[in-house]
Amino acid sequence: MPITRLSRRSALVAAAALPIAATFRPAPARAAAEMKGSAAPTFNRFKLGDMEVTALLAGTRTIEKPNETFGLNVPAEEFAAVSAAAFLPTDKAQSFFTPTLVNTGKELVLFDTGVASEGVTAALAAAGYTPDQVDIVVLTHMHPDHIGGLMANGTPTFTNARYVTGSAEHNFWSGKPSEAFTANVVPLNDKITFLDDGGSVAGGITSKLAAGHTPGHMVYLIESNGQTLAITADTANHYVWSLAHPDWEVRFDADKAKAAESRRAVFGMLAADRIPFIGYHMPFPAMGFVEADGNGFRYVPVSYQMMLAG
Repeated sequence: MPITRLSRRSALVAAAALPIAATFRPAPARAAAEMKGSAAPTFNRFKLGDMEVTALLAGTRTIEKPNETFGLNVPAEEFAAVSAAAFLPTDKAQSFFTPTLVNTGKELVLFDTGVASEGVTAALAAAGYTPDQVDIVVLTHMHPDHIGGLMANGTPTFTNARYVTGSAEHNFWSGKPSEAFTANVVPLNDKITFLDDGGSVAGGITSKLAAGHTPGHMVYLIESNGQTLAITADTANHYVWSLAHPDWEVRFDADKAKAAESRRAVFGMLAADRIPFIGYHMPFPAMGFVEADGNGFRYVPVSYQMMLAG
């Protein structure tokens, strides 16, 4: 049998090929990575002039049959068409609860408190704060999802805070107390300061009456070093079904005509002056701009504008 002789070059090529071929062995089977579940950020912080603002996601809730809450005075077909144009389903909606923390440099001011203390304290912790650091708690109005975090098992959540709210709002609920008002606000009455339209919470923080959702519902303007932000609370509860269509009736508005009037006044001002706002129930981080659009307003979610402001 003849012997095959390899040249030096052929031998080197053959030898080099052996370890490469070995690397193509099938990889051992691995278990699939586990599902992590849905997740969302719990705070958004930015500079506003010399102040620092932190939006806190204190909770979120799925609403069934949103057409039973929004657009009560429009045909179902119109509600469905508007929703489809905005890429929104009509069987469910998501609501967000967004208290806002403002650090003025002298005081830490919290606007509203969420549904329960656990939600707002968890969001505060994620943002690097503790409840005892809060100096002032401002209540835009007295619905349960705004005052629910004031107390934890009968004990004040914000142990070192004083409280500010509209006099008309407090007077209304004092005469017609709800269970939430009795449990969460009444125990704090001796620590509450009352203000009216145009009243000052602290330097650079001014109230503006926007009644209708409740009799004394307030919005607040935050101003620092030439920059302005509005805290609009529940003036509009949805960016399409309320803000874009300010005359659509909302089930939770006590005076529906007055609420629509307030929506037009507040968002008309913000659109004219190009002022950003945080809306309590808007999709988190609950912040955006508005522009006049036909008979209503177009919501423009914030992107990186506030990053440049710092």
